[in-house]
Amino acid sequence: MRRTASLVLLACAVFFAALSPLLRWYAFPRLAKIPANQYQDMVLVAKDATLLDYGTMKAKKVPRVTVVQTLKGDVAAAKKIERTAGRDVVVWDGLSYVQGPDGKMVSEIPERYIFDAHSQEPVHATGEMVDGDPVKREGIEFKWPFLTEKRDYEYFDAQTRTTNPIHYKGTQTFRGVKVYYFEQTVPWTKVPLPKKMPVQGITPESVAKTGTTRWYTTVRRFWVEPITGAPVYGEEIHKEELRGGTLLGGRAKVTAFAGDVKMREDYIEHTVALVKQNRTLVLMLTSYLPWGFLALGIALLALALWLEALGRRPADPRPAPAGAAEPVSA
Repeated sequence: MRRTASLVLLACAVFFAALSPLLRWYAFPRLAKIPANQYQDMVLVAKDATLLDYGTMKAKKVPRVTVVQTLKGDVAAAKKIERTAGRDVVVWDGLSYVQGPDGKMVSEIPERYIFDAHSQEPVHATGEMVDGDPVKREGIEFKWPFLTEKRDYEYFDAQTRTTNPIHYKGTQTFRGVKVYYFEQTVPWTKVPLPKKMPVQGITPESVAKTGTTRWYTTVRRFWVEPITGAPVYGEEIHKEELRGGTLLGGRAKVTAFAGDVKMREDYIEHTVALVKQNRTLVLMLTSYLPWGFLALGIALLALALWLEALGRRPADPRPAPAGAAEPVSA
C-alpha cells in the first residue's frame, strides 16, 4: 500500500514540477494579451495654459485646456487582419480631442493603431493612419509590453509621425505601486495642421497658402507598472507655435497652445485600481502559480521518498512463541 501511494505521489510531483515552467514560458506568452474589444478613455487637463485665439490671432492665458483621449477596439477589423497576419491583432481607433475653457473644440486628431495583442509590436496593415494620413509605425504607443524591462524603448509620436527613443529614468513608487519612469523629448519639429480646424472657413490648405507653418515640441513622461506594461500616470509639457507667413501679420511666430498636460485626479484613481487588478492576474501566470506548483512538486516528491523509505525499512524481529523449550545444558 505504501509503495502504491509513493508512486502516485511521485507521479503528481513530476506533473506539478513540469507544469511550473510550462505555465511561465509556454502558457503565459499565449494567454497574456490585450482584448480586441477593449475600450478606454482618459481625461487630461492643462491648467493656466496658453491658447491661440483664432479670431484675433493672438495668444492668451486661459484657466484650463482639456484633452480627452479615447481608444476603442475594432473587433471586425482585427479579425480581418488576423487572417493574413497569422497572429492575434488588436485594432485601436483613437481620438485626441482638445477643447478650450468654453468647451469649444481646439483640435481633433483621429488615428488607427494596429498592433500585436501579445507583444504590442506594430502590425502594418491597410488603415493604419494619423488624422487621415497613412503611417507606418515603428516602436510602441500608448502601452508598454508585458514584463517591461529597465531599458529605453522606441516610442511613436503621432504629431510628428516619427519614432524616437523614450528613456528609462529609474524606478519609483506611485500611489503604492512600483513603477518605471520613462521620459521622451521631441525637439521642435514642423508638423501638419489638423484636418479639422477650430474656426469655420479656416482649413489647412488656406493656412498653407499664407506661408504659415505649425511647429511642435513636447516632453513626454510616463510612470509604467512593469508587470502589465500599463502606464498608471502620464503628463506632457506641450508647446505648439504658428510660424511665419502673412497670417501672423508680420510676426515671426505666435503660441498656438502651451501647457503642462496632466491626468485628471479621478482618472488617476481609476487607472491605478485597474492596473493593480490586472497586475495580480499577470502575476498568477508569471510568478504565483509557477512557483506554487514547483513548491508543491518538491513537497510531493519529499513525501513520496519518505513513504518509499518507510516501505523498505527492515521489520522488527518476531517474538519467540510462548512455551518454547529451553536448551538443555550437558
